Amino acid sequence: MKRGEIYKTAARVPERGDKPGFYVVVSRTFIAQNEDVSTVVCAPVYSEVLGLSTEVPVGPAEGLPHHSSIRCDFLTLMFKARLTGYVSELAERKLADLDRALTTALEIRV
Repeated sequence: MKRGEIYKTAARVPERGDKPGFYVVVSRTFIAQNEDVSTVVCAPVYSEVLGLSTEVPVGPAEGLPHHSSIRCDFLTLMFKARLTGYVSELAERKLADLDRALTTALEIRV
């Protein structure tokens, strides 16, 4: 597991209305690959695209069933064991878009 990978949960997730969903790992790769750490920070993927500066558009090119958006305003801590269905890895350009969206969502001043 590493930063920028998209996974699907098989388990029902309370934050998503008890439905499974797609998530992008946003924790740094050191944490994601560390076997002593059981959780990672993820950004959820929603099928509705609102056009916010804190969203990253994704879709079939990233292995998702339809056009969606990564929502960086709703970061969540997930157990790695719940991220069971590897989907794909974000391309460098999308990863850069994710970084910009996270910077905006977290109000990081650079």
